[in-house]
Amino acid sequence: MPIRQIDHGTKEYHQMVDLRLEILRKPLALMFSKDELENERNDILIGAFEEDKILGCCLLTKIDDNSVRLRQMAVQNNLQGKGIGASMLNYAENLARDHGYKIMVMHARKPVIGFYEKLGYKVTSGEFEEITIPHHVMEKALR
Repeated sequence: MPIRQIDHGTKEYHQMVDLRLEILRKPLALMFSKDELENERNDILIGAFEEDKILGCCLLTKIDDNSVRLRQMAVQNNLQGKGIGASMLNYAENLARDHGYKIMVMHARKPVIGFYEKLGYKVTSGEFEEITIPHHVMEKALR
């Protein structure tokens, strides 16, 4: 299962948007705005593939020179729990380190906090609502 960076606007990027829409947005009756997708042009886009088919994805958004935010982690429903998310997260952490970032931050949905805790992330905020559901800020130092 190759994991690689994706260029904004490509066929792979459109697969990424479709996967995120299906897994993360449609269950909440939400869509992406044109501006949201255009703002991803400066993000680091990551996908896991089997041949030409996307299995999972995430993106990294710069916060400042030391910190980057993991966003929009999604894995196809029938493939969750098979290590794809953990592999993508490892790839994302290495890529962030290569770009000089020291801290990875995320707004984690409440039901997946345990997944991120197993991978070394710590909850650093109280619960808050984002896109209509409970989240917590989580962080990990990238060593």
